[in-house]
Amino acid sequence: MKNKLVLLLNGFLLPIIINSCSYSSKTTRRILDNSLKTSYDVIIVPGYPFKNFTWDRNMKGRIYWSKFLFDNGVAKNIMYSGSSVYSPYYEGKIMALYAEAIGIPANNILAETKAEHSTENIYYSYKKAKQLGFKSIAVASDPFQAKLLRRYIRKKISADVIVIPIVMDTLKMIEPAMIDPVIDYQKAFNKNYIPLKEREHFWKRLRGTWGMNIDTTLYE
Repeated sequence: MKNKLVLLLNGFLLPIIINSCSYSSKTTRRILDNSLKTSYDVIIVPGYPFKNFTWDRNMKGRIYWSKFLFDNGVAKNIMYSGSSVYSPYYEGKIMALYAEAIGIPANNILAETKAEHSTENIYYSYKKAKQLGFKSIAVASDPFQAKLLRRYIRKKISADVIVIPIVMDTLKMIEPAMIDPVIDYQKAFNKNYIPLKEREHFWKRLRGTWGMNIDTTLYE
């Protein structure tokens, strides 16, 4: 009976919970349509772990979405954010290398390498962008992460920062033209890498997820 109840909950409640934490396809399309009328000085893209010496579908999707926004004039520059958290490679640097390899000009690519949680991706990148003189700033990621970060951005960063979630139908349309370039990933290697799980206990990592471990002195 217990197993049946678990299956029932997974079958009915889990999809509801996931959908409630993600932008709908209709909403992502509406946000994109509005964003195509605007041009941001820089768009922040949260990092994703680089494992097995290749990008996975999630990283690839975020990078190609940022290229789509750049090619369509929504983003003048792209900042990829992420430290070496779950692999010895700086996520921000790895993503920057891939971005250049698929055609985004190096002069329009930036990397932020201090963030170890998604909230830090936004906070540190926003501070760095402001330090560099950028005025209009947006965030681009998958629909799930984008919606999770929306409240944090409004409460802790700025109501002027717009979130542009991936439109999956658009990403599928450009997928046939996507390439898988070879990069020199050693350029992003952190020789002093220690996994986050070995440096922080569970509760501290959880606090980090909630944006409670932020070093406010960075990028000041």
